[in-house]
Amino acid sequence: MNDLRARIASAVILAVLVLGSTLVGGWLFAVICTLIAMIVWAEWFDVVSPNGDDRVRLLGFFFLGLLFIAGLIVPNEAMPYVWALATIVFTVASASMAGGKWSVAGFVYSGLALVALNMLRHSETDASGLVAILFLFAVVWATDIGAYFAGRHFGGPKIAPVISPKKTWSGGFGGVGSAIIAALLVFFCAGRDAYGLAVVLAIVLSVISQAGDFFESWIKRRNGVKDSSHIIPGHGGFMDRVDGLVFAAIALWALGVLDGGFGRPSSAFF
Repeated sequence: MNDLRARIASAVILAVLVLGSTLVGGWLFAVICTLIAMIVWAEWFDVVSPNGDDRVRLLGFFFLGLLFIAGLIVPNEAMPYVWALATIVFTVASASMAGGKWSVAGFVYSGLALVALNMLRHSETDASGLVAILFLFAVVWATDIGAYFAGRHFGGPKIAPVISPKKTWSGGFGGVGSAIIAALLVFFCAGRDAYGLAVVLAIVLSVISQAGDFFESWIKRRNGVKDSSHIIPGHGGFMDRVDGLVFAAIALWALGVLDGGFGRPSSAFF
């Protein structure tokens, strides 16, 4: 019971912080995203390189901090190039340090998600940026909840038992179904009538979100780790909580860029 209370309390506090900063936008949203990205980066480093050079960890913090500053002063159009440059410099600088190899993947993982979220929220049309982030959160969270309850109720064959022994096909389909419902509700509340688009985006992002969950499970399993950390009472680490969001955010941003360009990725769909 105490563990359940801790899980609920932690979830409520995090939801208030995330949703509150999303509604406010601007520097507050960027700060929250950057702090979470830094924690995810630190957890990744601890998982893949527990005996790695701490200078690599500090380099990651430094460049994530630069991405935060750049996000406040650099136009959206230029941010992907800033991220690419930061990633190249980080890769070169950490190449000769212990733990640098897998850490590059961790910097890409946390840094690109940070850039994607900020670019989506800070799109040219503020309303589209807000709707895009709320849509993203709704789809990812609905996927997690739907997959959990559907898998628990129906059970059945496992998707990839070696990587994640508890995840079932019924849970996967339940997650997609819940994501579709959440997507339609967001479009309805936002006054958007492109419901076909909402369904397609929900399916794509839900599947990608679940792929992100499997990816993180694989990373932990290959390194013999159950939880990325214990920073969130009852939940484990931030990396455990945002694994699906990282993949889905990058995917939504990439799809938006294909239509709306670097300047206004959110305007493509919202």
